[in-house]
Amino acid sequence: MNYQETTNWMFNQLPMYQLQGASAYKEDLTNIKLLASHLDNPENQLKCIHVAGTNGKGSTSHMLASILQEAGYKVGLYTSPHLKDFRERIKINGKEISEDFVCEFISKHKSFFESNDMSFFEMSVGLAFDYFATEKVAIAIIEVGLGGRLDATNIITPLISVITNIDLDHIQFLGTTPATIASEKAGIIKPNTPVVIGEYTPETQPVFLAKAKENSAPIYFASDLITEVYPSDLLGDYQQHNKKTVQQTIHILNTLNNFKVTNKNLKAGLLNVTANTGLQGRWQQLGADPKIICDTAHNKHGLAIVMNQIKKETFDNLHIVLGVVNDKDLDSILPLFPKQAHYYFCSPNSSRGLATSILQENAKKYDLIGKTYDSVSEAFSAAKEKATKNDFIYAGGSTFVVAELPLSDEKK
Repeated sequence: MNYQETTNWMFNQLPMYQLQGASAYKEDLTNIKLLASHLDNPENQLKCIHVAGTNGKGSTSHMLASILQEAGYKVGLYTSPHLKDFRERIKINGKEISEDFVCEFISKHKSFFESNDMSFFEMSVGLAFDYFATEKVAIAIIEVGLGGRLDATNIITPLISVITNIDLDHIQFLGTTPATIASEKAGIIKPNTPVVIGEYTPETQPVFLAKAKENSAPIYFASDLITEVYPSDLLGDYQQHNKKTVQQTIHILNTLNNFKVTNKNLKAGLLNVTANTGLQGRWQQLGADPKIICDTAHNKHGLAIVMNQIKKETFDNLHIVLGVVNDKDLDSILPLFPKQAHYYFCSPNSSRGLATSILQENAKKYDLIGKTYDSVSEAFSAAKEKATKNDFIYAGGSTFVVAELPLSDEKK
């Protein structure tokens, strides 16, 4: 199979949370352990930093990779989901895995995947670990896909575990309270392995402390320890917390395993995240006059920060291109959006996309008024057509919406 056929097979034949939601979530690590054994346990050859959390784990992972690249290390980076191309998930020093490696890996192990009912995510994790081990990376930054305890990435023994924050997201899998969700995320804490916590609340801190104590794991609360935050090319307000988390993680890494990252490396890494890693979709500017911003924030915690950041912008009129997936708790996110805005409701091109009519109807309850469009691109085009140069356009609500925007075309 060529690359397109290979990725189509991966997406279409096997459970994949990004497309299917709940039916793709597995309840234990049996399958991924079986696959790792089949691949001769490449994860055991890797030095890793493991990153979990409700929001910010992608940004945090990319910042860490960028800093370590600046320090001269060969850095593997595994993240999810992708926006445009599957290969975005697996990179070394910002360069995506080759199409050939993906095709050869799937072809070589396809019968094993089929006979053992491997999920899309399990295959992807196995591929990343195999690739990083083959390429002998000095360190790999591994982002958790969903949760922590039962996530397919949770077979690694990292140098440092990182948990960015906790919010009520994916409650159908992880629990309905911050404490139960924190317990799932805390499942990445390993014996005698330092753990960095980005943000905590009175509900989540005791969970982290108890899990760390149980594992004799030194625990560091970045928000209490980092006082000076360095600038970054990632301009979202929410990055302030992520930068503290990253800076604390680098401080710890410098005490371990002969890693040496200077303050100069740290500062340069934070300033060059996009150039070094190719990260997209985080308070990303797609145009000026009118200013156009897209962002992948999709839950209450993330969207609240983004909506507050929009309030700081100067504009005549606000245009919001909005789409969400069908398991989103609309009553938790719609009240965050400003009433004084023109809305362009759309549905991402995914089986999980929420119908525009349902989104429009629910939005009306909160006095968010706008028209519906048949696609993200139509809604985005309509917003650009209507906006004048002193207006502001925001597009988001879902990673899937951002994925359908012209990101690479607009990159400087």
